[in-house]
Amino acid sequence: MVDCDNCASTMWRFLVKSLTVHKDPEIGLVKLIKKKSACSSLRTHSARPGSRAGGLSRRCPPLPAGPPNGRLLLRTSSSSTGGGADTKLAVDFGKQAQKEGRVECDSSVREVVQSTKEAMVALQRRNPAVQPLLAIVQAGEDDILLEAHKEMAGKIDLNIIQICLAKDCTEDEIVEEVLKLNEDSRVHGVYLHLPPASLTSRVLNTLKAEKDVDGISDVNIGRLVRGDLSKGFVPPIASAVLDLLEKHESNLEGKTVLLVGEGHLGLVLQYLMERRGMIALKSNWSSKSHLQKQVCVFVCMYVCSFTLHTILTSCMLEGGCKKLVIHCMWSNVVHSYSRWLQEQQYRPWRLRSLKLQPMTPVPSDIEISRAQKPKSMNQLAEEIGLLPEELEAYGRNKAKVQLSLLDRLHTQPDGKYVLVAGITPTPLGEGKSTVTIGLVQALSAHLKFNSFGCLRQPSQGPTFGVKGGAAGGGYAQVIPMEEFNLHLTGDIHAITAANNLVAAAIDARMLHEATQSDKALFNRLVPTVNGVRRFSPIQISRLRRLGINKTDPATLTPQEVTSFVRLDLDPSKITWQRVVDTNDRFLRKITVGQASTEKGQIRETGFDIAVASEIMAILALADSLLDMKNRLARMVVGTSRSGQPVTAEDLGVSGALAVLMKDAIKPTLMQTLEGTPVFVHAGPFANIAHGNSSVLADKLALKLVGRDGFVVTEAGFGADIGMEKFFNIKCRASGLRPSVVVLVATVRALKMHGGGPNVSAGAPLPKEYIDENLGLVADGCYSNLRKQIQIAHLFGVPVVVAVNVFKTDTKAEIDLVCQIAKECGASDAVPCHHWAKGGQGCLDLAKAVNEATITPGNFQFLYNIEMPIVEKIRTIAQKVYGADDIELSPEAKAKIDYYNQQDYGSLPICMAKTHLSLSHMPDKKGAPTGFILPIRDVRASIGAGFIYPLVGTMSTMPGLPTRPCFYDIDLDPITEEITGLF
Repeated sequence: MVDCDNCASTMWRFLVKSLTVHKDPEIGLVKLIKKKSACSSLRTHSARPGSRAGGLSRRCPPLPAGPPNGRLLLRTSSSSTGGGADTKLAVDFGKQAQKEGRVECDSSVREVVQSTKEAMVALQRRNPAVQPLLAIVQAGEDDILLEAHKEMAGKIDLNIIQICLAKDCTEDEIVEEVLKLNEDSRVHGVYLHLPPASLTSRVLNTLKAEKDVDGISDVNIGRLVRGDLSKGFVPPIASAVLDLLEKHESNLEGKTVLLVGEGHLGLVLQYLMERRGMIALKSNWSSKSHLQKQVCVFVCMYVCSFTLHTILTSCMLEGGCKKLVIHCMWSNVVHSYSRWLQEQQYRPWRLRSLKLQPMTPVPSDIEISRAQKPKSMNQLAEEIGLLPEELEAYGRNKAKVQLSLLDRLHTQPDGKYVLVAGITPTPLGEGKSTVTIGLVQALSAHLKFNSFGCLRQPSQGPTFGVKGGAAGGGYAQVIPMEEFNLHLTGDIHAITAANNLVAAAIDARMLHEATQSDKALFNRLVPTVNGVRRFSPIQISRLRRLGINKTDPATLTPQEVTSFVRLDLDPSKITWQRVVDTNDRFLRKITVGQASTEKGQIRETGFDIAVASEIMAILALADSLLDMKNRLARMVVGTSRSGQPVTAEDLGVSGALAVLMKDAIKPTLMQTLEGTPVFVHAGPFANIAHGNSSVLADKLALKLVGRDGFVVTEAGFGADIGMEKFFNIKCRASGLRPSVVVLVATVRALKMHGGGPNVSAGAPLPKEYIDENLGLVADGCYSNLRKQIQIAHLFGVPVVVAVNVFKTDTKAEIDLVCQIAKECGASDAVPCHHWAKGGQGCLDLAKAVNEATITPGNFQFLYNIEMPIVEKIRTIAQKVYGADDIELSPEAKAKIDYYNQQDYGSLPICMAKTHLSLSHMPDKKGAPTGFILPIRDVRASIGAGFIYPLVGTMSTMPGLPTRPCFYDIDLDPITEEITGLF
């Protein structure tokens, strides 16, 4: 027996001798270990008990002829598959040993390939359309690595792309490429095959951890070291090493391994080996003095224990072992793809509600809103199962949601669909928005149902006019209410820009047609660019509609040129007006074209408020970007002198409109005071349009809440207008079917319908509305409330009446309303105190709604869409409004004949009438009967997809009152806080 120090000395003498020939310590060590004299000399030695070598105390058993697996190779480095000058150590015991090692590598490769294939088959059963894709980013155009990966990928039906940067690429260029790959949903793995100097901390940590299949980012290494193997990736070379070790030794527990070198790989291997019960000793070298110490340790351990089997080296990348490393990487790619598929599935909600502390008396709306700190949009989105890439933040408190969510959750069952409507309101409004918000707060924050509110975006006209904002009120609000009511994410501004672009295009086209010949028009509309003249795609579409199947401008006949270039709009029949989102009565009728540059093209026109634009109605009814684009193209802006409709596509502007509206089509995510989610999207007028929030917001929300969740949306005005249009127009467009109607009633409005005096905005309430009066309440219930319940039943939908309680209401009045509502056919009727108590005050309503949805409804439309236009109008007038019949003016009859000629007869009807009465007469309250409904005119929104008869005079541009709301709205220039909004 000899001392371990003697073993080390003997080994070191051979090492020094070898280094005199080979400067590289790696090569020298390989030669040293190969020397049979050294091996035979060492095989005769053993150590004395308690001897020390390199700081370790070991016994030295007889050394076998070589490691039993022939060639066991190990390395530690900062790059898994061969980039860079890593410190290396090689052990080689002859050609036979190499052959045996290759056999083991080949065996491991076959096993990894088979398991990866099986995983792929299972994954493609779930999603056959997508294949895992690995992106290799490298410096230079060397295809050696690509070809090696292609060979491997072909065996398991995977995809690979190669991105070749310049050899001297900068860190910024690498980061830019990595960011692109991060956002590319087709890429499931990224391998940075770059020189070590290029793998900076910034580069590594730019790469998304879920795509880091090489396992080199700080996040992945941290996850491995922390023990979170469910999310991170094991570096492929580490997987290969462990696989070979396990092939060599069936039981690795208690074995000792020396890891030599620096870099992340050594850390990962040390952790993984220790998890398997091995003893991992890690050492670095950076100079010859370090090398001497490492060799002493190596010799002592090898001679004394032989529990050390492996030292790592780049030889792992040779032959079968190189294939094994590549296949381990592809295994990671498949795992990444599997995780990506899992992320695409529906995610259960983990909603954290915000606590309310209601105060008495109730503070102002803006004070309540400002006192509650909203959750960040990222947090809310994560709680409701949105993916990070599905969110587009607009500051901290609001965000757009990508429509791709519908594709991701297309197999997810929809939740329950709840519509909040109301009885015929007073001019003050009866609180449908507050009830909607209070209901979702109760459902989610208190009863723990998944629920979403879907609200219309308010116009700034009423916000600065008389009505104020539409974020709810009291302790049932969307927050921050000032962001909700002012600008939001710019959708209305986008609509204004798009609408006015159409108006500008109309006047410009009429000017140019009036002042140019056919040839001049054609040359300007189809110019020669770089010697080539061609039609744009939108011009080819116009040629097709004209029946001209040509694509070469030179082949058009003079008659075809004339048909193509001349829209020949009749100035007296232009239906398109400009819009602005302000109540401005003096823009209702204006004259344009008075400047001398317009060459006498003067005509009368006017402005509407922005939310009255047909583009707003289109936004609310479109179910995809393509659908919106097609609807914009179909918008009729006027009629030619020959009587043909002229569309936005004829003007050549529809593509530009889609560009202006591409972000507006995405619903905006916000939250209530209690932290429950709300979509705010679209806000069409409820008289000349349908008055509902968007189809897309409802569809997204229904997928997110899941089968047992609730989506609560609101219809404008009374049930006779907003609810009827919701069913007959919106539900036809969306294909969605409501589960229950919540009918909002107030004691104040019921007293008015029971014969109380008129109510005017801005004027004090008469005493009848402040003092208890059960007679007026009962008469209002038996007239208007009963009629509105009956209207809902026409569509086969159950009704729950929500009594929005005001502080002047008495218990007797509230109880009487609930009693009569049930007598009139409501499934239930409950008082609601959400304004003063938040969701807690709406618990009874939430429970009643949940109960009403248990029994499936029997939804049906009021009329067949193929009925003649006149019959559809008559059906609504008689069954919904209570009219005896309708009376068409000559103008209305002519319009209906024209629409039938243009094949518009199968569109649904959107009645434009007053919201203050079931009839066309605003002062007729209750439930009038025995009247004839006059139809003054009939117009069409062809892009939106409905015909709208005008009952009486409809103003599409409100005016400002004597004392508008803006008198009270102000800004603190120091704190930037807004005051006076409500």
